[in-house]
Amino acid sequence: MSDNNNEEIILEELSNEELFELMQEDLYDGYADEIKEEVNEALSRGLTPVDILNKGLVAGMDVVGADFRDGILFVPEVLMAANAMKAGMSILRPLLVETGAPKLGTAVIGTVKGDIHDIGQNLVSMMWEGAGLEVVNIGINNSVEDYLAAIEEHDPDILGMSALLTTTMPYMKVVIDDLVNRGIRNELIVLVGGAPLSDAFAEEIGADAYCRDAAVAVETAKKLIAIKQGRL
Repeated sequence: MSDNNNEEIILEELSNEELFELMQEDLYDGYADEIKEEVNEALSRGLTPVDILNKGLVAGMDVVGADFRDGILFVPEVLMAANAMKAGMSILRPLLVETGAPKLGTAVIGTVKGDIHDIGQNLVSMMWEGAGLEVVNIGINNSVEDYLAAIEEHDPDILGMSALLTTTMPYMKVVIDDLVNRGIRNELIVLVGGAPLSDAFAEEIGADAYCRDAAVAVETAKKLIAIKQGRL
């Protein structure tokens, strides 16, 4: 993606298409302040919050996700892009709620009990938001009760659990078993992630899928929600 010298770019002179293109590039480069200016410019033109979200921010995050998956971008750059996305969303979110914009679905995500690592799941949260999910991040060190309380409150489509320690991995099964016992396991898409995990482990504990990184987490969430909603 090309670097933009924003001092020389006069936003008002750009076509809508060029504005969206600039938004995607600045998001890729992690320019939060510029994203805010561009979102406000787009709104001042009467463009809908949904269009700005999809054609500007989500389209930009799609490229970030693909390049992250392909090893072109790394975690620090993705975090910068995600923060720029957040800056844009801080303006758009209240407007999207107001207009009743369609959202992809809702997700609750958190690291399991005994584990205090959160970079991976923060990244997934941001990328999921970028894909149009409403994300409730319940943080680190979550017990079964913490997950259940969040599920009860937010009625999510997806439950995401993260673990970075081999010693905390088995706790994921404790949570899933509890969902089974309560008869609510089948209402949720359960996605798990973290360095020591594998597809085989996810299958063994009864999760729907293992997501090895944030880009895969986005693709998997989109696919499984589409199946759940009967669109696939």
